[in-house]
Amino acid sequence: MTEHPASSPPVAILTGAGSGIGRAAALALASRGWNLVLAGRRAEPLLETLELCGGPARGLAHPADVADPDQVAGLFKAATDRFGRVDLVFNNAGTGAPPVPLEDLSVEDWRRVVDVNLTGAFFCIQAAFRCMKAQSPQGGRIINNGSISAQVPRPRSVAYTATKHAMTGLTRQASLDGRAYNIACGQIDIGNAATEMTARMSRGVLQADGRVAAEPTMDVTAVGEAVAYMAGLPLEANVQFMTVMATAMPFIGRG
Repeated sequence: MTEHPASSPPVAILTGAGSGIGRAAALALASRGWNLVLAGRRAEPLLETLELCGGPARGLAHPADVADPDQVAGLFKAATDRFGRVDLVFNNAGTGAPPVPLEDLSVEDWRRVVDVNLTGAFFCIQAAFRCMKAQSPQGGRIINNGSISAQVPRPRSVAYTATKHAMTGLTRQASLDGRAYNIACGQIDIGNAATEMTARMSRGVLQADGRVAAEPTMDVTAVGEAVAYMAGLPLEANVQFMTVMATAMPFIGRG
């Protein structure tokens, strides 16, 4: 890879960038001058996000399924072909399973959630390491979307909870293994950001005591700003873990 001019904008790859938290993070980074490589499974929402961020001059939309290692390799190649390096990876792509009793979860749904949330994140971390070790100046930052479920579960969410707890292990291991190469890795745990994925929160969700209750949400813009703060630190500093959540959500004291 070529030497990176000091005056060039930093480059970020964001997965799950077509909507919600990924789009909010892209907008926050774009407002701070970052170049963006937006990844997701569908091209149309990625192109919408890119247009909101300033259009093709700001970066590119690259459809990719993170559960496929060849597509992840193609994503990183597209980024380095366009910009010459990668300074940030935001591992945000994720999915859930139907909220059924643990014993009724299908093997297919379990594997689908593990493939995207856990294995997909690993593929992106592995590709980021290969890229960030080889580039000059060496190094970069990885931010993993852990979710509040990386700390405490919700009822009937075994696959999502297991993968998000595992994300914390990935974060710790990548943080340790990245030290020698100036690669920083941190995790953001998000609670009840208002997105399409969390719309059900305001309608009522199952609580640990068996009640169904509406939960407060927060503007997803706050999450984008938090990601941009983590991304903007110099590489000698790292937010290892951050929790950003709707203030009144039932997290402290849950259960």
